[in-house]
Order: sequence, then structure tokens, then C-alpha cells
Amino acid sequence: MIAHLYGTIIFAGDRYVVLETGGVGYKVRVTVDTLQAIKKNDDKKASLWIYTVVREDALDLYGFQNQTELEFFEMLISVSGIGPKGALGILNVAPVEHLKEAVAMGDTGALTKVSGIGSKSAQKIILELRDKLDGHESITGSTMLGDERDAIEGLVALGYAERNARDALKKVSTEIKGTSARIKSALKQLGSNN
Repeated sequence: MIAHLYGTIIFAGDRYVVLETGGVGYKVRVTVDTLQAIKKNDDKKASLWIYTVVREDALDLYGFQNQTELEFFEMLISVSGIGPKGALGILNVAPVEHLKEAVAMGDTGALTKVSGIGSKSAQKIILELRDKLDGHESITGSTMLGDERDAIEGLVALGYAERNARDALKKVSTEIKGTSARIKSALKQLGSNN
């Protein structure tokens, strides 16, 4: 079982990378956030936590930037009816902390954005994962989730792509509270990227 890989990225596709280590190139499926982080790395080195799926006709590797993403991925695939590709799709929707908050709050909206995840599947995910979460989700976190969602919607209304808005908000300090303050800081981030 492969648990971790470190090496050089020799190819980056839309949803996967080929990571060469020890003279062998491994095709690793990754989230959009992981892919963007890898592409920003000038030396093309990457360190990925790996989840290995062995089937009769295939061996698939799923790579994550950190163990938190990997652990949440493993929780998602523990839900009956959610496979590795569906779990990766869910992780592409929002950062892990936001997804955990959505589960804790019973918010199906974040999960139903994923192709193939309807309201029944989203409710099932919430029902099965709510008890597994480690309890760090709090009222403060749920307020933050609402602020973050409002900030993303505000930036989208200003003409920015949702992915760019989300990326800019990730760079905003968690010390900055409130939707308008977070939008203001994100706009500075977006302005400095141009």
C-alpha cells in the first residue's frame, strides 16, 4: 500500500499529475486545490499523501496536500454509495474545514454542487459523517462558513470566477472577520494577482 510519495511532477493534467520518484512515474488523481498548489511550485517537487484503490482491473492513486484532506476523503468514501471519484468531487467544491462545517450544520447545499450528489445523497453523507467528526466544529465556525459563503457570492457578483474568489479568500487572514472586511481583503489579493 502506497501511503506517501515525494518526487518531481513531470506532467500535470486537468485532474491528475504524474509524479516521478525513484525512476517510476505515478499517475495520481488530485483535487483542484492540490493541482493549483503544485503548479505554483517552481521546482516542480511535490509531496503527496496517498490513498490507494486496488480493483480487479485498476490501481488508482489519490493524492492530497495534507493528512486532513486525506482523512476527510477516507470519511467520505466510508459512506455507502460514495466512491473515490465522488469523494474527490466533493473535496473540489470547498476546503475541508468548510465541508466539515457544512456537515456539522446539516447544510446539504455545499454537497449538492457536486455532479452526481443529489439531496438524498447529501443528507446521507451528513447523517453518516456528523458523528464521525471530531467535534471541533462550533458556532464560531458556522458563522465563519456563512461569512465565507457570503464573501464568495459578493466577489462573484463583482464579476470574479468562483474559483478565483475562493482562492483569494483562502489567502485572507482568519483574523479578519465579517463579510465586507473579507471581501475588501480578497479584492486586494485579486488586484495584486493582476
